[in-house]
Formats: sequence, structure tokens, C-alpha cells
Amino acid sequence: MRLVDRYRENKAVEACMGELLMPDGSREALERPVLAEHVMEITVNTVPTMRVVCTPSNLIDLIVGRLYTEDIIGGIDDIEEIYLCDQGTRASVLLADRKADFSRQDVETVPSCCTGNRVYNQYFTTENRPDKVVPIFWNPEWVFAVARTFAADTPLHRTTMGTHSCYLVLDGDIVICCEDLGRHNAFDKVVGFALRQGIDLRSALVYSSGRLPVDMVMKAIRGGVPILVTKAVPTDETVRLAREYDLTLICQARPDSAMVYNDPMHKWEG
Repeated sequence: MRLVDRYRENKAVEACMGELLMPDGSREALERPVLAEHVMEITVNTVPTMRVVCTPSNLIDLIVGRLYTEDIIGGIDDIEEIYLCDQGTRASVLLADRKADFSRQDVETVPSCCTGNRVYNQYFTTENRPDKVVPIFWNPEWVFAVARTFAADTPLHRTTMGTHSCYLVLDGDIVICCEDLGRHNAFDKVVGFALRQGIDLRSALVYSSGRLPVDMVMKAIRGGVPILVTKAVPTDETVRLAREYDLTLICQARPDSAMVYNDPMHKWEG
């Protein structure tokens, strides 16, 4: 994959003035750090394909991860070139397959992403049924160790209280943590990083700070991630999908406890 990255990262935090309001009606002028909101337009094979609202960091990883978890590419070798402009607002992706069908041009909103993301064509309406995940043995201490790390907070969240976090864990070791204003983006940044570094996602545990609706779980399934952990909660459909696709699903993971909703390596009779 050729990479033309002209982007020099914009600040992820901006200082904004406001007034601290007290119960007695008094106000005090204060400057507080807030999260920067960044918009990136992405073309694939010269056709406008995505509008991503995100935190302005790890943008190449975000592009690669999003293409992979949405089943647009099957791996990093499917990408011939990525170009990112100096402001990080325009990205162009050339795939090895230049004959992809972009006949559908209506705009669709990505559900539950909470960041104003948009997609522009049928690349994001794939009906391909993913393969089942291949389960792996795991150690409960991996879950509690990453939960403890998360509880200690992450740099951007500590500063702004405005980000989601996602961790990539291999054999209990945290490889990377990515932050973003959207939990989907943070997940895709971790996946993109893994693909670019040649890390086998089939051996990974991914920990997310956000709730897990169906679209988040499908990202893990499409990515071949065997263990998905969250500090938050699943939905009934999330649990059903995890069981159908043999995804190990662990929720409400905190330093002292976690709820295991599916563990194909340890069947629970209840």
C-alpha cells in the first residue's frame, strides 16, 4: 500500500471560555478545554464515499479500519494507495479493484454513531454474510487488567471528558489505545492500526468504553476479533449475534467484576 500522508495533526483540544453557574445563581468566567471536532471527506476509487466526523488523530488508521470493518476490503493488500491532504479534511483511497460498483449515490446516515457520519453509496450496504469468529482461550486477568487501565483514564478524556476509548490487547498486553469522540471511530482506529502493523486480529481482545449495539458487534465479527469487551452494556440483539457467530462477549467490565454474555470456550448451562 502506498501512503501519501501530508497531514500534520491538528490540535485535538481547544480552549473555550464559558461561565460556571452555581446553585445560588452566581457565575464565574472560566476557560475549559473542549474536544476538537474534525470532518474528513473520503473518496474511494475517485467516488465520494464517506463523510467522517472524528477527533483529528490516527486518521489513516481510521480510514483503513473503517474500510475493513464495513467489509469494503478484505485486508491491507486490497488498498493500492491512500492520500491524505495537509489539513486532514480530504482523503482519497484507490483500491486494487478499480471496477467496484458505485451505482447507488443516495446519502445514508450511519446509525447510532452519534457523530454525524455519512456514507454515500452501496459500499456500506453490503449483504455479504461474515464468517463465524474462531474462538480463542483467554485469561480473565486480561479483562480486569485493561479495565483497571481504563479506570485510570486516558489523556484526552482526562482533559476534556469527551472521548470514547478503545484498547487492543494481545496475550494480556495493551498494544495501543485510541480515543475519539465516537466509539465507532475509536474501534476502527484500533483495527486500522492492527492491519497496518501486521497484527493478527484473530488473536486480539478489543476493549471499548462504549455501549455495544449491533453495528459495533458486527465490526468485531467482520474483523475476526474473537473477544469483545466493554465497560458498558449490550443489547439483546448484540448477545444473540455474539452467540450466533461464536464471539466472546464480555460487558460491564470493571476492575472488580464483569458480565460474560457469551464464551464459546466455556459453555454455561443456565
